[in-house]
Amino acid sequence: MFWLICILMTLCVAAYVAVPLMRSDPLPEESQDLAIYKGQLEEVDRDVARGVLIPEEADRARTEISRRLLLASRAIRKTGNASVTVNRGVAIATLAMMAGLGAWIYTSIGAPGLPDQPLSARLALADEVRANRPDQAALEAATPPRAPVDAPADYIEQIEQLRIIVPTRPDDLQGWTLLAYHESQLGNFGAAARAQARVVALQGDDVPLADLERQADLLVIAADGIISPEAEAVTEAILARDPRNVPGRYFMGALYYQIGRADTAFRIWRPLVESGETGFHADMARSQIEDAARRAGVEYSLPERPGPSPADIAAAENMSEEDRNAMIGGMVNQLADRLGSQGGPATDWARLISAYGVLGETTAAAEVWAEAQRTFANNPEAIETLRAAAQGAGVAE
Repeated sequence: MFWLICILMTLCVAAYVAVPLMRSDPLPEESQDLAIYKGQLEEVDRDVARGVLIPEEADRARTEISRRLLLASRAIRKTGNASVTVNRGVAIATLAMMAGLGAWIYTSIGAPGLPDQPLSARLALADEVRANRPDQAALEAATPPRAPVDAPADYIEQIEQLRIIVPTRPDDLQGWTLLAYHESQLGNFGAAARAQARVVALQGDDVPLADLERQADLLVIAADGIISPEAEAVTEAILARDPRNVPGRYFMGALYYQIGRADTAFRIWRPLVESGETGFHADMARSQIEDAARRAGVEYSLPERPGPSPADIAAAENMSEEDRNAMIGGMVNQLADRLGSQGGPATDWARLISAYGVLGETTAAAEVWAEAQRTFANNPEAIETLRAAAQGAGVAE
């Protein structure tokens, strides 16, 4: 059916192109000659009717005019036939070029042997890939070995002792935390992920989001960037606690991107990218969202990050100190107005607190710190981010 449709469309296009090329238009001069000779024949008849010409002279005139008319008509037919021949050649060459170009493009960027892929089949395939993808252990086994980290011998010896001691103390939270940290420092991300899983399990329902995020990071890194079922479970636990969590949203979008659901990945990443969030996970979403949009059939251009553009920074280098401070103050005021009217992530509030601290406006920094605490009262992780900025600005202990 596919090739029948292609052939039918090709024939329709060929007919549309060829028919005008096959027509022959007589030259304007030849058309005028025919009109003149026909007019002369009519004029002879009128002269005979008026008695200007005698019948014998009229017959001779008609014979001569008819001869010229016949010669002109033959010339027109000859020219027309030549025009048709030329146009036929042009039409054949054009159609051959169109067919060849179409075949080349399709074989270059198309998939002639690929079967039909209706939406229902693609959705079912994505669900199947998600359900049957390898687990964490299989992904780690398939990951290429990493180059060993260059570390002092005494440090390696201490970590070896830690690996022996910590498993003998299954409830030692600090020991498992240290083991997870040092395994990751040595590039042993699989071992670090298993130690971090114990850290999370020991804390139960009171585990901080930061520990869950670290567990998800270690699982994904150990699996060479693939979201395993184990990493998916940790991601779901993060989003159940905080639906707006940046690492959780990135990892969930990455999962859908990897199983062939670029449309869902784009819908998950777009609010994250356009919110102005910063950090590793937000940057990863920014680096992949345009390709996800293209695969989903969406025209999308990555928005610029909020803040000064490279042109603004270059212009600031040539400003006097007073003008530079005025420009920075204007940008800070724009950020403050946006947060006051539209709100924003905790990172933007922290930026504003830090900016007021740099400008020496401690009163404004303290007011923003107080407002941010009310806004993010139910988000301990956000409060910690804000507290660090407030301490840097000198408005929090």
